[in-house]
Amino acid sequence: MFGDVVETPDGSKVTLVDVGSTRLLDTDVVRVWDVALEPGGRHPWHQHHNPYVVLSVAGSSGRMDWLDGAPSRQISEYTGGAVFRPVSPVHCLTNTGGTRYRNRLVELKDLGENRPGGVLDVGAGARSVEGEPPVGVPAPADGRVPVIATDHVRVWTVTVPARSAADLVLDPVGHVVAELDATLEGDDLAASVTEHDGGPRRLTNDADHDRTWFVVALDYLTHRTREDR
Repeated sequence: MFGDVVETPDGSKVTLVDVGSTRLLDTDVVRVWDVALEPGGRHPWHQHHNPYVVLSVAGSSGRMDWLDGAPSRQISEYTGGAVFRPVSPVHCLTNTGGTRYRNRLVELKDLGENRPGGVLDVGAGARSVEGEPPVGVPAPADGRVPVIATDHVRVWTVTVPARSAADLVLDPVGHVVAELDATLEGDDLAASVTEHDGGPRRLTNDADHDRTWFVVALDYLTHRTREDR
């Protein structure tokens, strides 16, 4: 975590940074970050101690380099996509695309730091594919569009037309709601991410243009006792 000093294979020392650029929300259940990288920009060496969800608000290609010297991994994220990831070794992320990259990174504390038995093995995780919604996952009647669906989390997007509202009917479990807008800064950015207990949720769009939100269901909260938190 931030400030930890680790050793590279050649014996040099590296000080780790936070997993995100700016902390937007920190509760008993989740910690949400903004991550923004200009073309060629690099998020320095860091390590995830919680499984997490990446919500892509401005997609680009990237490269993950590993401190232990393992081969780099090429990645490509698209705007509106999502990734569910397990914890991983120390790594850094470089934006290899020609446009700005930005995401909202949601750390799932009850699968990691809050779990007395240690970090839960969530498997390989999941990654959405543009234009290919999750198989066998119906779109709810409230307008949400499925992005990914796993045993632990589900992610949708929902677009609200200008000067209107959408009334969502969410399952009775914790949710994170994050606006899909790569231009937000300051107080508007901080206010764009909220936690919700489930049930009715109204999204109001007072703007003169359509707005889109990510909706993340924290399904693991419904069965955490069976997983020996």
